[in-house]
Amino acid sequence: MSRLSVIIITHNEEHQIGECLASVSWCDEIIVVDSGSTDNTVTQCRQFTHNIFIQDDWQGFGVQKNRALAKATGEWVLSIDADERISTALQQEIKQAITHPTTSAFRIPRQSYYCGRWIKHSGWSSDYVIRLFRRQCAHFTNDLIHEKVQVLSGKVNTLTTPLLHYSFTSVEEVLEKINRYSSLNAQLHYEQGKRATLTQAIGHGLWAFVRTYLLQAGFLDGAEGFMLAVSNAEGTYYRYLKLMYLQKYVKNQRYSDNL
Repeated sequence: MSRLSVIIITHNEEHQIGECLASVSWCDEIIVVDSGSTDNTVTQCRQFTHNIFIQDDWQGFGVQKNRALAKATGEWVLSIDADERISTALQQEIKQAITHPTTSAFRIPRQSYYCGRWIKHSGWSSDYVIRLFRRQCAHFTNDLIHEKVQVLSGKVNTLTTPLLHYSFTSVEEVLEKINRYSSLNAQLHYEQGKRATLTQAIGHGLWAFVRTYLLQAGFLDGAEGFMLAVSNAEGTYYRYLKLMYLQKYVKNQRYSDNL
C-alpha cells in the first residue's frame, strides 16, 4: 500500500492540535512545521511525531505549507489544518482512494462548525478543497493567504465523506480571526494593486451580509446563520478599511522620504 504523509503548519494551537493529530495518527508519517509557537503546541506535537521543524521567518501560508511539503517522504500527502479533523469514515475512504492508480489528487468536501452549530447554508455548503494528492504531482501556491493546492498533472477526483472543520468555536475566536485575517487580506490586496475608500468598505461589508444571509440562505442556519453573516460583513468591512489606511500610510511614508 502507498505511504501517506500528513503535513500541518502550526502557530500557538495548543487548544486544538492534540485532537487534530489524534485524528491522523493512523498515517505513515506526520510532518509539522511550526512558525515559532510560544505556547505548548510543539510539546503536544511531540506526542505524535518527531518530525517537527521550526520555521519562524513567516512568509505566508503558501510558503509555509510548501516547506512542510518538502519534508514529506510518502507517495501521497494529506494536508490538514489545526482546526480540522479526519473522521473514521473519511479515514477509510482516504485509505481506499490512495490505491487508485490513475488519480493525482482528490477534492474533499468540508463541513464547517460555527459557534456551536454545523453550518449547512450561508455559502459553506459547497466547500470542496484539494487536500489529498500525490507528492510529485502538486504543490501549494505561494500566496500570503488563501493558498491553494495546484495540481501539475493527472486527474482530480472527489471524495464523499466530509472533512470536519472547527473554524469558529467561540465568539472570542470569531473576533480574533476577523482582526487577523482582515489584516492579511488588506496586505494581499495592496500587493495586488487594489485600493479602497470608506464608501467601498461600507458597500462591500453590506453586500457580504446580504449575500450570506439572504442569497446564500444563511437564515436557514438559525441564530448562528445571522451571526455568521454579521461576522462576514465585519471581516469584509475591516479588510477594506485597513486597505484604505495602509495605502494612506505608504503614501505618507513616501512623502516623508522625499522631504
